[in-house]
Amino acid sequence: MTVRDLLSSLPEPAELRARCRAIALLDAILDDYAPTHAFVPGWRDGVDLASMDNGSGDHYAIVFDAAGVFLHGFDHESDATPWREAERAHWPGLLDGLPASLAHYAQAPEFQFMDFFDATVCVWRETADTAWRCGPVEFAPDERDGADWMFDLVADGTPEAYVDFAEDYFERPVARDAVAAILTGAPLTRETVAALAPAKDFATVAAQARKLGWDVPEPAAG
Repeated sequence: MTVRDLLSSLPEPAELRARCRAIALLDAILDDYAPTHAFVPGWRDGVDLASMDNGSGDHYAIVFDAAGVFLHGFDHESDATPWREAERAHWPGLLDGLPASLAHYAQAPEFQFMDFFDATVCVWRETADTAWRCGPVEFAPDERDGADWMFDLVADGTPEAYVDFAEDYFERPVARDAVAAILTGAPLTRETVAALAPAKDFATVAAQARKLGWDVPEPAAG
C-alpha cells in the first residue's frame, strides 16, 4: 500500500480526530515512559495535533485546522525517503497541489529536520473537500512510501487492530473490551483503566484524559 491506497482508507476528518485522540489515551494508559502516539489539543490557536514517533526514526503528524487536515509521515527505510539523494529531495509530486490554506504546515519548525521537511507521505483535505487528496506521486509495484504501516491504526480504527499493535509492542495481553470502550469514546472509568493497566493510578490517568478533552465522570460524593 502507498499513499494512493491510504486515501480511500482514511475516515472522515471528525472520525480521524476521534481515533487519534483515543489511540493517544490508550498509549498513555499502557506506556509509562514514551507513548508512541500523542494528541495535543490546542497545539496552536484553534489547531489540534496528533502524532506518532516509534523511536526508530519513523514518525507522523496530523494537523487538524479549521482550514482542513494536513497529514504527513516519514518512513526512513522507504523508497520515498528524501535521503535517497545526496542532497535531500522529496519524492516527485509529493507536495504538488497542496493548497495554500495548509501549505504552511510543511514549513512549520516542528516538522523540520536539519532545515528540511522530512516526509515520504503527504495527504490533505480542505474543509470544503469531500475526499482526501495527495500529490501526483507514482510508485512501481515494489516501491513503498511507508503509508502501508504508519497509518494502519488510524485507518483501521477497530479494537482488534489496536490490540494487535499493543500486544506485539508490550508483549502482554491487552483487554479488548477496554480498548473498545475507549475507541468508541465512552467516559473513562476506573474499571476500564484497571483492565488495561491494573497498577496504574487512576487519578493520574484521569488528569491526562481530561487534558485530551475526555469525559471522566467525577467520583460520587461519599
